Amino acid sequence: MRTSRRDFLKKTSIYSAGILAAPALASSRPLAGANYGLQLYTVRDAMAKDPAGTLAKVAAIGYNSLEGATYNSGDEKFYGMDARTFAGVLKKNGQVMRSCHYRYGEDSKGALLTNGVFNGTILHDWDRAVEDAHKLGLQYMICAWLSESERGTLDHYKKMAHDFNIAGEKCKKAGIQFCHHNHNFEFAAQGGVYPYDILLKNTDPNLVKMELDLYWATFAGQDPVKIFEAHPGRFPLWHLKDIRKTPDHDTAEVGSGTVDFKRIFKYKATAGMKYWFVEQDHTLGSPFDSITKSLAYIKQNLV
Repeated sequence: MRTSRRDFLKKTSIYSAGILAAPALASSRPLAGANYGLQLYTVRDAMAKDPAGTLAKVAAIGYNSLEGATYNSGDEKFYGMDARTFAGVLKKNGQVMRSCHYRYGEDSKGALLTNGVFNGTILHDWDRAVEDAHKLGLQYMICAWLSESERGTLDHYKKMAHDFNIAGEKCKKAGIQFCHHNHNFEFAAQGGVYPYDILLKNTDPNLVKMELDLYWATFAGQDPVKIFEAHPGRFPLWHLKDIRKTPDHDTAEVGSGTVDFKRIFKYKATAGMKYWFVEQDHTLGSPFDSITKSLAYIKQNLV
């Protein structure tokens, strides 16, 4: 039986009072000047080896607004560090972690498990994840990706929307906004209906917003501008990466491919965009060279 909204609020009243009493360790106030965002998945290999050194290198390139790629199941830490330690590293580099990616938690394949479940996810130990996010000063917690087994039918997406609403309610009590990050499979129609539309229509607009990945939406044949116009204000976060002008249409540096960023940025107010993050899944050379090129284009042409 699904928990009713009234029962849910009763059960979380004590939880919310406790979490709001815990101080955030890292400020989420706007940075002085412009916010130049990077999703750390782009430099994931370097972060795995030397997170502190990598963050310093990213800061030197010019990225001061960050999005985490992982909150590890099992240890439930940020790149091997607890919230206090990680906040100290960010502060040293003059950086703010705006948001972080999380998993839905149905598919535990390849995950670090605690007591047989995929912890630190929307479905498992979400309270702990929200608490740590609050301590770090995150503004957004994002469902990052759905494994193939987690996608399923439209009815399953409706169930997922229900779970997102509950997760979003818990985030809201901690002063955090819940979001969902798309790929291309949310735009694979089932009976003429997009799963992405199911998520949009079956979630509370105040509890669940969207991080639109401009690459994946465009790759799937969608027009981001039309998506913004259909659901104004639902897209506070964007991922910026381009579509390579090669047969594989892989990810590329911003401004080097086929995505019309200049047109899309004209509709940032319609979208409700607050922050953007450069993300490049694959690079032909050093990811640090790629993010340098992307930032140079963005500064010259978009912001």
